[in-house]
Amino acid sequence: MRIAVVGASVVASLVVAMFMAALVPSVGLAQRNESSWARAGGLVALTVAAGENRQQLAVIDPETRVLGVYHIDPATGEIVLKSVRRIHWDLQMDEFNATNPLPREVRSLVEQK
Repeated sequence: MRIAVVGASVVASLVVAMFMAALVPSVGLAQRNESSWARAGGLVALTVAAGENRQQLAVIDPETRVLGVYHIDPATGEIVLKSVRRIHWDLQMDEFNATNPLPREVRSLVEQK
């Protein structure tokens, strides 16, 4: 039963990804390095060319703070799920890979005024 639920979830995710990809007008522009986004049903979809032979589709659920990344082969239409991540805790960090001045240093300077 659990396999059926997981399978149904994967199929539903792919259907959502295809739907979102169809909403984004530049999905077929693999030779250009432009990004495009669309919003539908509470989801946000971002596309960008990922090399010459594929598109990258990021689907974001702002409500649950989950990000899914798909690669799409424009020639075949094949969609491959590359990653899914809950980003809630990522967005709670004050800084990560920051350069000087660090955010806490800027905050300290502003608070001194």
